[in-house]
Amino acid sequence: MSFVDVWQQMDWDDIRLSIYAKTAADVERALGKSTLDLEDFKALISPAAEPYLEQMAQRSAMLTRQRFGHTMSFYVPLYLSNLCANACTYCGFSMENRIKRRTLGEQEIERECEAIKALNFDSVLLVTGEHQTKVGMNYFRDVLPQIKQHFSYLAMEVQPLEQDEYQELRQLGLDAVMVYQETYNAPTYAKHHLRGNKTNFEYRLATPDRLAKAGIDKIGIGALIGMEEWRTDCFFVASHLAYLERTYWQSRYSISFPRLRPCTGGLEPKSVMTDRQLVQLICAYRLFNPEVELSLSTRESPHFRDNVLPLGITSLSAGSKTQPGGYADDTPELEQFAISDERSVVDVATAVKQQGFEVVWKDWHPAYSG
Repeated sequence: MSFVDVWQQMDWDDIRLSIYAKTAADVERALGKSTLDLEDFKALISPAAEPYLEQMAQRSAMLTRQRFGHTMSFYVPLYLSNLCANACTYCGFSMENRIKRRTLGEQEIERECEAIKALNFDSVLLVTGEHQTKVGMNYFRDVLPQIKQHFSYLAMEVQPLEQDEYQELRQLGLDAVMVYQETYNAPTYAKHHLRGNKTNFEYRLATPDRLAKAGIDKIGIGALIGMEEWRTDCFFVASHLAYLERTYWQSRYSISFPRLRPCTGGLEPKSVMTDRQLVQLICAYRLFNPEVELSLSTRESPHFRDNVLPLGITSLSAGSKTQPGGYADDTPELEQFAISDERSVVDVATAVKQQGFEVVWKDWHPAYSG
């Protein structure tokens, strides 16, 4: 049993039509409830909810402060390699793109860690392209213990792995894994994943199940907003979250909101989400689930990030470099995608503090026994 079994019982077109059929009465009913179900979530992401955005935002901010206080967690991505054995239409690391390829060795990783530590971070997200042979388990076995010496909290965003491999990485210091389905629409997924292991839609879809069974502390899910009709894709994310929390209550969960950004290859979004609609989605997730962590990356503009963070966001990346070696020696031609918030870490932290939030530089620190 995995979420694949649940997904197979769901019909994309029926769900899309159901979302767009929601009325103002459905929205008001959802806003009047203390505990929301998936039908309520449909109402809150529907066009009918757009006139209620202010009410949604106020309630979302209140729920976030009740659960997370006036804190904002900071993390930073550490790109270890841009080697990739997949051909994907939307990613700068796609094997078909003619870019310089680089995988960091021990000394280069040390320099990157030192540069990141100097920025005050204690929570890092390790990112690679998906290349099983050159950037697979043997590589991860070598680099995780080295990186863990520098940071309290390690997350990864790499190719899907087996349950026993996640268990091994957990023993080496891995705390969290982000694995985004990109889109829950199988035909669209096939259209954009042309070659490589990533073409296996159902294997990727079952990855959070394997992560939870392996005892990973935190699991991040989400859709690449713009690849398909965003409301329907984001409903599937909510359904996935509800299934995971019901089935694997021991793990924590997070949702990210990556909108398609310019990259080598240049895929145009199929479904354009406005800033106002992204605010609506963030608030809808918070009202649906007061416990889930919501993360906003440097894909978004400084103005948008500063204005939306009080409404439901719990973690931010800052000062991000999306290429291997980006912190010690900037090499922009290796980027996965172009970022929008190019402010320094200090500037982002200052903006967050000016809004009355305390910056938290680590996710958690393991207890020590005497």
